[in-house]
Amino acid sequence: MQVLNFYDMPTKVLLIGKMAAHITPGMTDKEFLEHEIKTWLKSPERLKQLEGEAYYDGEQAILKRKRTVIGEDGKLKEVDNLPNNRIIDNQYAKMVDQKANYLCGQPFIFDTKNKAFGEALSKVFTQKIRRAIRIAAEKALTGGKVWVFPYYKGTNELAIALFPAHEVLPLWADTEHTELDCAVHFFPVYVYDDKGNEDIVYKVEVIHGGGIDRFVWDSGSLVYDNDAPSGSYITVTDEKTGKVQGYNWERLPLICFKANHREIPLICRVKCLQDALNLMLSNFVNNMEEDVHNTILVIHNYDGEDLGEFRRNLATYGAVKVRSFEGSDGAVDTLTIEVNAENYKTIMDLLKKAIIENAKGYDAKDERMGGTPNQMNIRSMYSDIDLDANSMETEFQAAFEDLLWFVRVHLANIGVGDFTNEDVTVVFNRDILVNETEAIDNFVKQGGRLSNETLVKQHPWVDDPEEELERIAGEDEKKAQEALAADPYRASFMATARKTQEPAAGGGGVNE
Repeated sequence: MQVLNFYDMPTKVLLIGKMAAHITPGMTDKEFLEHEIKTWLKSPERLKQLEGEAYYDGEQAILKRKRTVIGEDGKLKEVDNLPNNRIIDNQYAKMVDQKANYLCGQPFIFDTKNKAFGEALSKVFTQKIRRAIRIAAEKALTGGKVWVFPYYKGTNELAIALFPAHEVLPLWADTEHTELDCAVHFFPVYVYDDKGNEDIVYKVEVIHGGGIDRFVWDSGSLVYDNDAPSGSYITVTDEKTGKVQGYNWERLPLICFKANHREIPLICRVKCLQDALNLMLSNFVNNMEEDVHNTILVIHNYDGEDLGEFRRNLATYGAVKVRSFEGSDGAVDTLTIEVNAENYKTIMDLLKKAIIENAKGYDAKDERMGGTPNQMNIRSMYSDIDLDANSMETEFQAAFEDLLWFVRVHLANIGVGDFTNEDVTVVFNRDILVNETEAIDNFVKQGGRLSNETLVKQHPWVDDPEEELERIAGEDEKKAQEALAADPYRASFMATARKTQEPAAGGGGVNE
């Protein structure tokens, strides 16, 4: 439970001082939650979310592949004397990183007309929080969505925690999935006994309007957690009286960042293609590794020993003795299948292109990027990922609107200011290739002109537009002062001009 040291809080604070009724063991609410959790743990939606995370980490279906042959009874049986490569070409993870970095790889900025609000937001959204948003984009793609939990870390420091999709059971208040009634955070904790043996304990946090109720998941039942008691989201200690008071946010502090409005993980689009790519690559290497020691042998007039012993001798000595029998010469032939590498290469190239198209990414090695591509070629290559990023940005903008509500409340609580009615827009600087020379030439030819403020706010190198504009103004003033110092005549002229514009002493008008 986080304890804050700020006090003398404003009266207009959007926090609730009272705790709602707890979910008590034996009540219908508890039984309802236990049933919902059991159903959710085995649900197809959660299994897809886990699969998306596993495939990103390289835990893919090819790793379970076995080489099999038809046995004496006509059924398949596993064999271990054949090459069985399990190679992963993780194009799916590449697409996840590509799409996450395309939208959130560059620092996002806040566009607001209130300078004080912009400076306050820059202090709240530190580099750690900005990095967390980039990770949130990655987890939203692997799980279809990710959950952001704002909380207080230490004294007066607002932080966020990320909960992956497979750890949160949401209980929505509407069919559009925009408002939460409550949510269940289900996560593992690794513990050790006195002998150092590791065990996993599953914890459950029920997040609702009255705070957090904490349980341990024990054989399908919710048991109150004695190590982490339930309570309010925020506790405030008054330094004058030492009294501790619990507070709760007016809204549930759990915000859903969605990759798309259907909340579908990216793996659902490309799993079969990724599995096929891994299979083709593994088969190709298997065929390349098969040689005279493990190909099919045809033996003529050689019945002196069983086939197992014959293969063992061949593998050991690399040679075979043959003899003539009843006028027929003995011989050993091999049945081999030539591996056409071009066929494999063609199929794998087709699969990679299919993964890129279905994942709505782009091919950085596209032939359209050869030489000096014009802006139309670049736009054509980025068209799919750009359209998909538009959808993802719409979802993230809506999520940021909810997150900024908590930031505004936080700023009001610590006395920075009340920015409730201040408008702000989150600007994502997409990481896209641009033929800048062509773009600028076209803009100039059309007679276009942009203000310094617009240019600075759209520039990918700028993290804080207001601070950058102040630097530019300072540099311009410094250059003007240096120019005056280098030209005494001009400095004298400027001083005389300023003097003639000043009102006469006691007059208030211009001297005649």
